[in-house]
Amino acid sequence: MDQSGSDAPRVTRRLASADEAAALLRAGGLVAFGTETVYGLGADATNPRAVAGIYTAKGRPRFNPLICHYPTAAAAFRHVRASPLALRLAEAFWPGPLTLVLPRRADCPVALLAGAGLPSLAVRVPAHDLAREMLSLAGRPVAAPSANRSGRVSPTRAAHVLADLGGRIDAVLESGPCGMGLESTVLDLTGALPVLLRPGFITRAALEAIAGPLGEAAAPGAAPASPGMLASHYAPRLPLRLNAARPRLDEAFLAFGPAKGGGLIFQLSAARDLTEAAARLFEGLHWLDAEGARLGLAGIAAAPVPAGGLGEAINDRLARAAAPREPPPLANPPSRHIE
Repeated sequence: MDQSGSDAPRVTRRLASADEAAALLRAGGLVAFGTETVYGLGADATNPRAVAGIYTAKGRPRFNPLICHYPTAAAAFRHVRASPLALRLAEAFWPGPLTLVLPRRADCPVALLAGAGLPSLAVRVPAHDLAREMLSLAGRPVAAPSANRSGRVSPTRAAHVLADLGGRIDAVLESGPCGMGLESTVLDLTGALPVLLRPGFITRAALEAIAGPLGEAAAPGAAPASPGMLASHYAPRLPLRLNAARPRLDEAFLAFGPAKGGGLIFQLSAARDLTEAAARLFEGLHWLDAEGARLGLAGIAAAPVPAGGLGEAINDRLARAAAPREPPPLANPPSRHIE
């Protein structure tokens, strides 16, 4: 496989074996794999050239920190300094959809590029048997943002990955559809108070039950401390209009609850169940984007979703998907983009 960071076409293989995927990762390849949240684009986190290949394949506009995936909490805590609170949170939520941002250990082998040069590292233990088997066989941390072009909708099926990254990566480990369909909650534990950087399936209330009150995240425009913090992210190609009671004649509709009328509709949850809606969110955006474009529609309208509980995470993703698009990356970005 090409380890140079070039965007020359590759043959993207479909794999069924965790052992094959692990071997490709050890050799410096790029392998997409499923978790309980979304499909990630994995590379050996200790190999700077392999990590750089992630940014090239995704067309990532700047060197944002990546989440490093581990098979066990013990493996993760060999590379970061775990506070007593981190240990309690890991016991409560790992394996599972929680990412913890913690200070790097002095002997941490993870490439600085994977953490955007920060003194911290985002770590997670996924709750997906095949992913953990692959991680265990790889024998090293795997840096993995979502397996899609930068800013586009996160993939919840192998077919989504192939449609977006086919020819740009080495392989996709067939892992089935993602059960949750929403990226992990990200909690920063590097300061005096824990800070919720990205909401997800582990809700604010569940975190506060263990961690106590959470601090406030940095103001917009600050250097991102974790993935998924760009203002424009998770975006379909068609423009997205939020909090719409009904679609216009030239729009598809992302419904939540009973939807009347015809047109192109994807139902997140007819019963207004937030867990079902979160699991179907990216699937719906993918489908409406493709079908809407095929039918010549001008955009997608999204129904309002309540803000409480898991609705915080859903509304976060919808707001980023609807935000003005990030400008294209510079051909030769200045060194200050690597922090």
